[in-house]
Amino acid sequence: MPYEWLIDGLDETWSKIDALFSSTTESDLDRPTPCPGWSVRDVVSHLIGFELLLAGVPAPEMPGEAPAHVRNDIGTINEAFVFERRGRSKSEILAEFREVTRATLLQLRGLDQAAWDKVGWSPEGPAPYHRFMETRILDSWIHLQDLRDALALPEDDHGVGEEIVINRFEAALPYVIGKKAQAPEGSRVRVNLEGRLGRSIDIEVREGRAQAADAPGEPNLEISTPVALFWRRAAGRISGEALLQATETNVQGDRLLAQRIADALAIMI
Repeated sequence: MPYEWLIDGLDETWSKIDALFSSTTESDLDRPTPCPGWSVRDVVSHLIGFELLLAGVPAPEMPGEAPAHVRNDIGTINEAFVFERRGRSKSEILAEFREVTRATLLQLRGLDQAAWDKVGWSPEGPAPYHRFMETRILDSWIHLQDLRDALALPEDDHGVGEEIVINRFEAALPYVIGKKAQAPEGSRVRVNLEGRLGRSIDIEVREGRAQAADAPGEPNLEISTPVALFWRRAAGRISGEALLQATETNVQGDRLLAQRIADALAIMI
């Protein structure tokens, strides 16, 4: 089956969300999560809404102005599905989550190679369908961690979701460092990620473009931080200041540039 690993990754992540949400009480549903503006109920409602949207269900009307944490059109659509479910019970939301995710997995298992490779809409712009499915795993896995943080039930969710999240955010570092943080010509930035899936990434700015360094060299800025803090900042779950001030984070070199990079690192739409 084409891209079976992506189907398995979604199934694994959604199954963990199902199990975690099943363990909640009604009062847990209103606990705030690290996802700005959303409660435990809202996070699961968003996942339901996005699957409905992809299945062709029109977004409900959003009464009044969108909240301040909404930054774009897709965010407004997400918020409309979330708002519609604010008065629903745990059992209603759980049943709907199971229904829509089961339907999605069934649909994905029926796709052929051409369908997986077809370029179409995604929240990040036109992309092959398999790339879009990676993004859905990324979004779902991060929301799984939002739920864990809100419920104070930490657990290591290793697997496809974690790997996609770290790899995607690593791939964005040249854009963050060069374009968003405006690292000057000749800069060399080393980001050391510590823990499972840890790695050392060297980015240098040459001829006005930031890219992976192709030869050994000493950085003028080195940032060392745990993987968990790195992805949380890239996902916008903690501030740039929180990343840099964390006990586990170490900065050596140009601290002004480090601050610009930390501030620019929140890249998840």
